[in-house]
Amino acid sequence: MKNRKLISFVVPCYRSENTIKRVVDEIDSTMASSDLFDYEVILVNDCSPDNVWTVIKDLVSADHRITGINLAKNFGQHSALMAGYRQSRGEYVVSLDDDGQTAASEVFKLINKLEEGFDVVYATYPEYHQTLFRKLGSDLATKMNNYMFDIKRPMPKGSSYFIMRRFIVDEIIRYDHAYTYIAGLVLRSTRNIAMVPVEHRNRLEGTSGYSLRSLISLWLNGFTAFSVKPLEISAYIGFLCSVGGLIFVIVTIIRKLMNPGIQAGWSSLISIIMIIGGIIMVMLGLIGEYIGRIYICLNNSPQFVVKEICHIEDLEDENCSC
Repeated sequence: MKNRKLISFVVPCYRSENTIKRVVDEIDSTMASSDLFDYEVILVNDCSPDNVWTVIKDLVSADHRITGINLAKNFGQHSALMAGYRQSRGEYVVSLDDDGQTAASEVFKLINKLEEGFDVVYATYPEYHQTLFRKLGSDLATKMNNYMFDIKRPMPKGSSYFIMRRFIVDEIIRYDHAYTYIAGLVLRSTRNIAMVPVEHRNRLEGTSGYSLRSLISLWLNGFTAFSVKPLEISAYIGFLCSVGGLIFVIVTIIRKLMNPGIQAGWSSLISIIMIIGGIIMVMLGLIGEYIGRIYICLNNSPQFVVKEICHIEDLEDENCSC
């Protein structure tokens, strides 16, 4: 059939040698049910310590619609997505996980909603199959996005399963700095966003690849890469501390006038100094984070480094080696 739209599926892969084939098979069976779309699958190995790259190459050798990208080191999920977006050709681009939790079988819910005129459609889950730690992290990220990007009508909690139009992807990949935060890139490009409820499954195997450290790093990206709101918060806190200090001075003078024999409150004074000193150090650290990121960006630190890209033609010519 002519004029079939191309859908690009971008899947970052990490510790998924036993699950990625099932995800690709589900994409294949789902897309086979419609003759309105062609599709391609881009699998990005984020320097996984298991044998997922070998599995990806096997999948590439069996299907010309699959492309494998092997990153030189672990850059994180968001940078891996950016690597996949740069190789994508589809009019619509779908991002989903490699662990089977995001139901590829429900992708037409996202596609149909997108074709109502939206620029981006996120899957949202009526019921989450996540640990309490991950749920709290997702809730915090959603509230942070709503505040940082001045979203007047708070959005429901989105997910890593979403679809974008081509012009959004083209705008996103113009960002070439090291600190990647996909939600921030989307929200600075458009607010024409919809949500669609889909099933959230149990993970096929393993646990989340996000540790506390990686989640904090991701939150810092969201806080500092796309907004100066934290600096505004610093100014407000500084102002409130100044007002509090002025009130404390006035209260101290009044108490001394009313009772000249009152003992000086050294303990309370030291406590206030420590609190204000702690706030100052936090704010200096925040400013230092901004300056450090500016320095790293000026040094052109890579967003990702591609070690190799495999298409079926490369494997047939034996030009793509492990």
